[in-house]
Amino acid sequence: MDPHIKRMFLDEYAAEGARRFGISPKDLNFIGGFQNFIYSYTLGVSQYILRFTPGTLRTSEGLAAEIEWIRYLAEKGVSVSAPVLSVNGRDYERIHGNTMDFYAAAFNFAPGTKVGYPECLGNPMLYEQCGRITGRLHELSKRYKPVFRRHTWETNEYLVRAKDYLPAELGPILHALDGLKADLSSLPVTSDNFGLIHGDINVGNFLVDESGRITLFDFDECQYSWYSEDIAIQLYYLLYVFGEDSRSERKAQYELFIRHFELGYAEDGRQLPDAWKSQLDLFLKLREIIVVVGMHRSWDLTQADDWTRGFLQESTVRIIKGISLIDGFGEEGQ
Repeated sequence: MDPHIKRMFLDEYAAEGARRFGISPKDLNFIGGFQNFIYSYTLGVSQYILRFTPGTLRTSEGLAAEIEWIRYLAEKGVSVSAPVLSVNGRDYERIHGNTMDFYAAAFNFAPGTKVGYPECLGNPMLYEQCGRITGRLHELSKRYKPVFRRHTWETNEYLVRAKDYLPAELGPILHALDGLKADLSSLPVTSDNFGLIHGDINVGNFLVDESGRITLFDFDECQYSWYSEDIAIQLYYLLYVFGEDSRSERKAQYELFIRHFELGYAEDGRQLPDAWKSQLDLFLKLREIIVVVGMHRSWDLTQADDWTRGFLQESTVRIIKGISLIDGFGEEGQ
């Protein structure tokens, strides 16, 4: 999280948000957050999430669009953490701060347990479930007619503010980003390959129950983009943990994910986006830039451990050279 925003969020704001959703501030349990301030709480026998989003990060219309989208998916039977109304019957509450405002929103707590590393690696059943829920989400996105509209990919905060977050010596990353944005802008945009996506599907943003069913949450990065980006993001977080000395393991992971993700996505006759495999290379590059920008924005990298320093070094080289995590893996990696 931006250190400046972190300093601006006061306990009294969390307390006010709690009251707006009918709970005592003492019942809030802070559980973290990368861009937002996230708390859990219990009412009766049910668990919930209370999220505070900085007003500098999202507009009220953008937040309304996110919640509208989640509610639509829930109503259509997709397993997501559905939104919860405040005591005033609102989807979110605006908490006025001294220097910036925050939006409070509540959601049902997802059932199941988290599948982290290394359990998520080499897990064909999980990849098929990821394909299944992603395919259903994209299928519904094609029919969705929202009242409020989210931003499009090129106005993603990480891309717009990359020059503010990266140190001067990483200027070549900005040059690479400019070239990548030009390449992406040339991709065809149709109703079958472009629409509202989750924008950050990874093992940190879903839980899995005993039957293997995924419940998806954290739609804070939902945006209009190519459906292929939603697929590439999931692949990125399964590949980035392998260093350059583990390319064979990375290639095996890539092939396993593609095979089983495709099975889940194509269930019930769903069609994968046109040219999605050939587009993975571009969107993996985009995600790598977003991850590096996010790390420089939110972390004190002077305190980074050896793995993080090594990852950043390898990642920066890949970005500047214009290669992706699947470079050289066959026609999909070209």
